[in-house]
Amino acid sequence: MKFGICNETYQGWELPAICKDVAACGYEGLEIAPFTLAEDPSKLDESGAKRVGQIVRDSGLELIGLHWLLLKPPGMHLTTPDPAVRAKTVEFGRHLARLCSAMGGKIMVWGSPKQRNVADGQRYEDAFNFAADAMRQISETAGAAGVTIAMEPLGPAETNFLTTAAETIRFIQRVNHPACRLHLDVKAMSSEATPIPQIIAQSREYTAHFHVNDPNLRGPGFGEVDFVPIFKALQESRYEGYVSVEVFDYQPDPQTIARKSIEYMRAMAGA
Repeated sequence: MKFGICNETYQGWELPAICKDVAACGYEGLEIAPFTLAEDPSKLDESGAKRVGQIVRDSGLELIGLHWLLLKPPGMHLTTPDPAVRAKTVEFGRHLARLCSAMGGKIMVWGSPKQRNVADGQRYEDAFNFAADAMRQISETAGAAGVTIAMEPLGPAETNFLTTAAETIRFIQRVNHPACRLHLDVKAMSSEATPIPQIIAQSREYTAHFHVNDPNLRGPGFGEVDFVPIFKALQESRYEGYVSVEVFDYQPDPQTIARKSIEYMRAMAGA
């Protein structure tokens, strides 16, 4: 497995400076949140995306892909019964897949809890089918571009749609496209009744990407989660993708987060 980190950890930093520090810490890859590149990512073009990818590679890093996809612009939603909004979301998803490919990325982590919530009064299975149809269309474009959509289960405190790995696997099976796979996140898995190592083992055939963090919204090693059994489960499942740091509490500073996280992960992976 390889270690990566998400670029928004470095709040307010320019991309070349982020890449320099991430590489100095010993990470191998960088994930990009599209809203950090433009206020409206729908206006980003592929030539600009290629320049972003080159900046990352010039620093000796791999551009892993994109995450935090639907924060901006507003108006996107995956499960809505409104066909016009779903069509807009499909087109934006396809646009991001093309940008990701132009950057040299291979993974798009699809979380965006607010933009997938099932509306009050809407039947869950209707929402499920709407989302699967939309994701199948996005996956067709992504797959042709060499990009995998990694669907992210999120806890019930964040969303009411795809709140467990098992339910997300059912969704992936409904989408039925090789470019639609599973993303696992430690913070999110901590909300499940099933132990995290067991989730990892049960999901091994579907898992394309992995985020490390703690339910306290900080990095690995900054909270109570014991990562020894987590890394052991990843190793036993022969996971070869990225283990990427994603935090939501940016204290005390990005350098401390980045360095202490990778030091901790290396120690836990070797324990």
